[in-house]
Order: sequence, then C-alpha cells, then structure tokens
Amino acid sequence: MAIGPTGDVRAVGSRVVIVGASGSGKSTLAGVLGARMAVEVIDLDRIHWLGKVGVKRDEGDARQMVSAHAARPSWIIEGVFGWLADVALPRATSLVWLDLPWSACREGLAARGPWPGASAAEHADFLAWAEDYWRRETPSSFNGHLALFAAFNGPKWRLRSRAETADWLPDGS
Repeated sequence: MAIGPTGDVRAVGSRVVIVGASGSGKSTLAGVLGARMAVEVIDLDRIHWLGKVGVKRDEGDARQMVSAHAARPSWIIEGVFGWLADVALPRATSLVWLDLPWSACREGLAARGPWPGASAAEHADFLAWAEDYWRRETPSSFNGHLALFAAFNGPKWRLRSRAETADWLPDGS
C-alpha cells in the first residue's frame, strides 16, 4: 500500500516523483499528497515552459532548476516531461506513474480546458500531442515513462485508473 490506512504518507518518503500522460491527474494527486505531507509541489510544466506554454526554457537551465529542487530535503515533483523527472529520480524516495488510458486522460483534459491564453489552434495541437503519448518515442511518452519506472529501484506504484488512484489514497480523495 502506498500510504497507511489512516492516511499516513510516510510510506512514500519525503521526495516523490509523479509522472503520467497529460490529463492523467498528476497535478491533482500531487496537490493532495503535498497537502498531506506539507511539502512543496513542483510542476514540471512551470520549469519546462518559459512563462508561456509554447516557449521552451533552455534545457540546461531546466535541468539545473529541477536539480536544485531535488537537492531539498522534501518535495513532490510532477509532470509529463520524463527527461526532467529523470533529473530528480536519483534523490526520489518513491515514484508514482499514473498510467491511465487515453479515454480517462481526454476526460481530464476536457474538464481542465485550454491553458489561459491558448488559442483554439494551440489547444487542438496540445490535444493531438497529448493523444500521441502512447505512440511517441521520447522521454515524455508511455515508453519513456515505462523506462523510468522499470529503472527506478525504490518504492513505486503504477496506477491504471482513477479508481486505483482513489483507492491508493485511503480516504478516497
């Protein structure tokens, strides 16, 4: 079990990485765990993008930022960007992969809607990119996350549905 029957989060340790497809619920899960653990949640979108979605930060700068966050004693780092999650994994105490099907992710993205300031075309491009998660061959894809999951030697959980994620959190949050 990921966390104890009374909601005790010590089993995940003090440094948690959460990966998964866009719309899988990474930010929601990270927010719940962050509140329970009273730790900072770092969203890799905020590091990857330079102020505005579509404008990428220099990769070296992004890696340095993740490394600086990972050097802290406690945190939750979440995002789709596997190449950035990989920077934090050597210091992580646990890994959670939200491996939900596209249908669930699409519902999550529909509920969230476009990011602030996104045009209809930008949002459509993003949805196409998100749907391509299972076909891409990058660190920010199903196969990229599978490789991270396989290589991680600490406690790890692969949650495959919203129900599994809710069950993983004992009070159903």
